Amino acid sequence: MKAEKQIEESFINKLQDLKYTYREDIRDRASLEANFRGHFERLNRVKLSDSEYARLRDTIITQEVFTAAKTLREVNTFKRDDDTPLQYTLVNIKDWCKNEFEVINQMRINTENSNHRYDVIILINGVPIVQVELKSLQITPKRAMEQIVEYKNDPGNGYTNSLLCFMQLFIVSNESNTYYFANNPKEHFCFDADERFLPIYQMADEDNNKITHLHDFTEKFLPKCTLGQLISRYMVLVVSEQRLMIMRPYQIYAVKAIVDCIDQNRGNGYIWHTTGSGKTLTSFKASTLLKDNPEIEKCLFVVDRKDLDRQTRLEFNKFQEGCVEENTNTESLVKRLTSDDYRDKVIVTTIQKLGLALDEDSKRNQEKKKRGELTYKERLAKLTDKRIVIIFDECHRSQFGDNHEAIKNFFPKAQLFGFTGTPIFEDNATYKKIDGTVGSYVTTEDVFQKELHTYTITNAIDDRNVLRFHIDYFKPEDVKKAAKAPNVLSKKAVVEAIISKHDAATNGRRYNAIFATASINDAIEYFELFKSLQDDRSKDEGENFVPLNIACVFSPPAEGNKDVKQLQEDLQQEKADNEKEPEKKKAALKSIMDNYNLMYGTSHSTNEFDLYYQDVQQRIKDQKYPNSDYPHKNKIDITIVVDMLLTGFDSKYLNTLYVDKNLKQHGLIQAFSRTNRILNDTKPYGNILDFRGQEKEVNEAIALFSGKDNSSRAKEIWLVDPAPVVVDMLDKAVTVLEKFMESQGLEYKPEQVNNLKGDAARSEFINKFKEVQRLKTQLDQYTDIKEEQVAKIEELLPEDTLRAFRGVYIETAQQLKAQQGKNIEDKDPVIEQIDFEFVLFSSAIIDYDYIMSLISKYTQPDVPKKEKMSREQLIGLLSSNSNMMDERDDIIEYINTLEAGKGLDEKAIKEGYKAFKDEKSAKEMASLAVKHGLHPALLQVFVDEIIGRMIFDGEKLSDLLAPLNLAWRDRTKKELELMDDLIPLLKKLTGGRVIAGLNAYE
Repeated sequence: MKAEKQIEESFINKLQDLKYTYREDIRDRASLEANFRGHFERLNRVKLSDSEYARLRDTIITQEVFTAAKTLREVNTFKRDDDTPLQYTLVNIKDWCKNEFEVINQMRINTENSNHRYDVIILINGVPIVQVELKSLQITPKRAMEQIVEYKNDPGNGYTNSLLCFMQLFIVSNESNTYYFANNPKEHFCFDADERFLPIYQMADEDNNKITHLHDFTEKFLPKCTLGQLISRYMVLVVSEQRLMIMRPYQIYAVKAIVDCIDQNRGNGYIWHTTGSGKTLTSFKASTLLKDNPEIEKCLFVVDRKDLDRQTRLEFNKFQEGCVEENTNTESLVKRLTSDDYRDKVIVTTIQKLGLALDEDSKRNQEKKKRGELTYKERLAKLTDKRIVIIFDECHRSQFGDNHEAIKNFFPKAQLFGFTGTPIFEDNATYKKIDGTVGSYVTTEDVFQKELHTYTITNAIDDRNVLRFHIDYFKPEDVKKAAKAPNVLSKKAVVEAIISKHDAATNGRRYNAIFATASINDAIEYFELFKSLQDDRSKDEGENFVPLNIACVFSPPAEGNKDVKQLQEDLQQEKADNEKEPEKKKAALKSIMDNYNLMYGTSHSTNEFDLYYQDVQQRIKDQKYPNSDYPHKNKIDITIVVDMLLTGFDSKYLNTLYVDKNLKQHGLIQAFSRTNRILNDTKPYGNILDFRGQEKEVNEAIALFSGKDNSSRAKEIWLVDPAPVVVDMLDKAVTVLEKFMESQGLEYKPEQVNNLKGDAARSEFINKFKEVQRLKTQLDQYTDIKEEQVAKIEELLPEDTLRAFRGVYIETAQQLKAQQGKNIEDKDPVIEQIDFEFVLFSSAIIDYDYIMSLISKYTQPDVPKKEKMSREQLIGLLSSNSNMMDERDDIIEYINTLEAGKGLDEKAIKEGYKAFKDEKSAKEMASLAVKHGLHPALLQVFVDEIIGRMIFDGEKLSDLLAPLNLAWRDRTKKELELMDDLIPLLKKLTGGRVIAGLNAYE
């Protein structure tokens, strides 16, 4: 295996081939700053005095990553010693290719003895922009990223107090595998309990082939102009979240293809990027780059529904505050189209509003004619000879054909671009209309001429940008009956199946679901069935049955309401359904909304349907909050829909689609794709429960949308392995673990893990058991698992054994995790490589309140034994779940003080636990005070003040130690010794929340 030093040398040689200047003389802060100063003065044609330079340096160095990123990209002002303003830039922002590109290595930012030494840094005009960390190990990208986070958050690291604050990108490579990711503020650059990571990227070519070897990566990613463009054009500063995003390779290629097409005026084109691949960011970037093109008069981003209009506007404004204003009606759209204001250059609108503006026969235009006013079309006439770019989102909609000619004829110089996750080909151009007749879509190629870039769902699944699917074609138990009527299941059977399978499908309600029904009448009937069946279960089972929160949303009869009419343009089934017995539909919707208002304490009415629809969408997304922060009663478990939410709606916490309607081709892919957003290992796939046996339609859709080169293996890429295959994989993983224990001279028993000798063996156990748990988590969410497979799993991993192994995994992992990142010069490579996945060991329902209620039940004398846990079971449950790792030991100690049969209610249990913790904390504090020779009361006041303000004040620490009358060196030593003991206690008291200023001692 190559040594890091060799990898580093060959990498620097490669950069020199690309005409980077190697500066081996820059190895410390002083030489870095001297070099930066020289570049700054040359670029801005200025000579600074030493005091001016020192002030400038101190002004631009910041702890805020986002502020530094903005300063890097903008013209800034600085006041010189004589009070005259100096406008300056840190780099040539007009033409990044004309900057000076240098490479340095092995720099220490602090002192000769500093632990922080940086492998390779790329400087642009003397500013550190890219840091490359080279590894000789097969280290996982997640762990490599975590190491950089640890490095960055270490005190004195240079990222907050030196020019390193301008770092934009990190690259990690072991030569054969290379990854990159953007720098970010701490809240977007950390590893939280749910392991929701910032994206780590791999480079790919235009055909989505991975480029992983460091030398190939360097040739594609790091040519000077390419890197300059990447930093200046293809990173997005998300203002609303104060974070940096870097575009994925396929997004960059798509934007480049559109921009090139416009620069060369080469007609129209479309981008086939699968649902969930970030089309909004791609289109936003294309729009903003066009905003600065003087040849282009306007850039219109056109969506086909009011809710998508709002969603896109919010997304665009998230990327850049106030960049898109709302068009409340056609009048405001026309005003913005005819405006010369730069802010009105990029406009997001609906196709319906654009169509109305160009329709001379519309009611509004006819009224204007009668009053002798200019019609919308006449007011827009001044744009007919201008170059306009119109980008259509999801460009395959049927109405597009109706407006296409009008748009093309009115804007002859317009270039039209389409984004779609599911193009219309000849094979899916026809569809059955609601009235039974056959309609046809215009193919995407007919409208947009040529495909500019492709990134299919197959590419995205391969890249782990979206999840695969698990499809359960539900079959009733009575096979003979099913054979006679394969598509006829009673609605009652469907609801009973959903109620019984929902907890498994959604990982114990950690996620939620959409239920797609065939008509408004079906949706109403299903809603009532859920209500009555769950009421019956609640009566029979009492508090053992926790009902699912069911919402239902479909559009009301339009009755002249423009918002609803616009919404229904793309809701063909709902539009047709509302024409029959509209009053009955309206009354049913009112009843559903009344039920919703009662459940959630809202006051929605059918007159303001849009607000109700927005609220439903928000509650689906609120699933992301744990029940401890946002109780389950506020969330939605299942949303019953007809057409709504099946396109364009995104939530990472939605993982299941129940289907009782006919779906095919692009409609099927769109609906399925609601479930497959990536989150973490507790969401291994998107779950589909199909009650209509549509396997043939699924196979056809997979073949159609897998892309030219992928159709032969598409099915194996798209769909997860069936349950028997995964059970076999679990069997093998358990056997591997068993053999490993035996190889260590130990029995295959959880308690024997504590007897493993050495960190290497413990690390091996972590990796092997993690694979067992990963497969078990996957199988737990299979809704089509058979009894014999359940029995096999139980035989392989009896519940008590699994729980005990989980407990010992968490304990061992915590011990090893505490060693990661310590003793930087002498790290154990085995431990450094481990990728701990605590989220696999968490539960959606286990939180403080849940545990307290279980403890209360444990003390009750009159609760049947089978309905409550024993002391051992309670302790086992706590030990085997990672949710409450920080409090676990305290709760276990508290349980051991309680007597079964004492009969304490939940309030008494909570009060008792608080008193127990306070007493324990006071004892620990007194013991600490004695150990360090301090007055217990003064130490308590010091700690209370830190917790009260969540701020650590170093001066107060000096005051606390003042009575000891220590010399400076002895006092520093005493401070560090005290803080070593105090930090774990402070973290426990604050529940792990961040105390400002404490990291200097961590």
